[in-house]
Amino acid sequence: GCVLVVSVIEQLAQWHNSTVKAAVERLCNYIPGKYQVMCYMLRYIAREMNADVVCHSLKLCKQDPGQPLCHLYPPPKREKHSPGFFYALAHAGPKHQIISKSFMGFSSICAFPLLANLCEKIKYVMRNKLPFEDFDGDKFSTFPTLRGYHWRGRDCNDKNTAVYPGRRPDNWDVKSDSNCNGIWGVDPKDGIPYEEKFCKGADSQGVVLLGDSAGAHFHIPPEWMTVMQMSAKSFANLPVAFSDELDWPQFSEITGFLNSTIGGWTDSLYLRLRKRNRCNHRDLQNISQNGIAYIHINSTAYLSFSLARNQLLDNPAIVIYATIGNDVCNGNRDTLAHMTTPKEMLSNVMQALRYLDSRLPNGSHVILTGLVDGRFLWDTLHDRYHPLGQLNRDVTYSQIYSFLDCLQVSPCSGWLTPNETLRNLTSERALQLSNVLKEIARSEKFANFDIFYMDFPLRQTAEEWRKMGGEPWQLIEPVDGFHPSQIAAALGTSITWQKALHEWPQVLGKENPFNDQIEAIFKDQGGH
Repeated sequence: GCVLVVSVIEQLAQWHNSTVKAAVERLCNYIPGKYQVMCYMLRYIAREMNADVVCHSLKLCKQDPGQPLCHLYPPPKREKHSPGFFYALAHAGPKHQIISKSFMGFSSICAFPLLANLCEKIKYVMRNKLPFEDFDGDKFSTFPTLRGYHWRGRDCNDKNTAVYPGRRPDNWDVKSDSNCNGIWGVDPKDGIPYEEKFCKGADSQGVVLLGDSAGAHFHIPPEWMTVMQMSAKSFANLPVAFSDELDWPQFSEITGFLNSTIGGWTDSLYLRLRKRNRCNHRDLQNISQNGIAYIHINSTAYLSFSLARNQLLDNPAIVIYATIGNDVCNGNRDTLAHMTTPKEMLSNVMQALRYLDSRLPNGSHVILTGLVDGRFLWDTLHDRYHPLGQLNRDVTYSQIYSFLDCLQVSPCSGWLTPNETLRNLTSERALQLSNVLKEIARSEKFANFDIFYMDFPLRQTAEEWRKMGGEPWQLIEPVDGFHPSQIAAALGTSITWQKALHEWPQVLGKENPFNDQIEAIFKDQGGH
């Protein structure tokens, strides 16, 4: 983190032909509100030096005994052919030693008093995968972030635990909207409740995603690191991004419902189900977590704590079960030894499915998604310039991957590596785990849901994007070089929907013939 921030400051100074001190003040002016407390750290960090040297001299970076020296940039040269990293470090001066002591207690932004409370809230929602603001305890919220309605359908009465998205209507919602789909009251022309008239027998159902950071739609805006594009507008979304864990589920492939503000466009399974049947409005749950794997998502504790579905009171749901890489992805040096085994995969997925069978209403559906073939990442990006390297053409994705791997924080040591043999072995294990899921879908039966399998549609997505005139690198998040981009998410929705229409039409439910009437009444009544 230190190296990235110092790099941005140095490039700001270069781009605007200013001093480093002026660049820090410029960056601080871009950062909104209370987040400016981070400038306390930035003012100390900024020095006219190689970013790696600055961060090591401040002891924000270190070299453990027996470990390689991790650096993003080539070491500074003391003489023509003599690397001078340690020479530069030794001559960083006593001022840096004094400054490094001032970082005691401030090595994390969460140590700043104004951010400490927000950090505690974020830790709570990351631990529980539940809304922080939920006054009636029904697992739905009227607040957007901190696992609020960006992640789950918006609650329409946060003081009544019996009112929430996805439930079957209470007495056809004659007096109030018990399921938050906006349809309630009685038609004065014939005395029939609107919910009964429009939604009875309409196969209403919700969508639930049990996923990882790809499902949560992890995204770091590239304009945060690209000084040629940087302005105050670049950081306007920082508060939302921070309180949503750098995830953007409101634009995601499965549960997206807002127009994308991070590039591309929004197309989601939820939006298509809602268009097919307007009675499905707000019935969505994105129970995803950065870093989660099938082997972890399968714990009963994880599901029971986070899933909001009552078998007796609620509508059926389509559950998308998708952790597309984390069972083979880790940052360990011996990455193969830390991958999920087929035996572990079978045991844990079956445990989770049995639990879902005890919680999901009858008539639900579960779709298991296979793991991605991540060799696409290295093949597509390794020799391209990262946003951090675009100004000086000095940082490629290969360098970023190696830096993260050295620090043992790589999102996927098995795929983000120049070692072709390791990349192939990682894909081989991913295929083995996908085959486990495929066999489960083929052979297992459950009382309350049917079960299907689909491969992760990377190849089809890339081909579709090529036909549209796009480039493969545009399907990958530019900053982390790992996750699917907004474009990939939208195209993936289209491919998944077409597959379901042709192979599992029963999963999507029938089209509601009253959709136009519902929308007309909404328009006439101002949205109520």
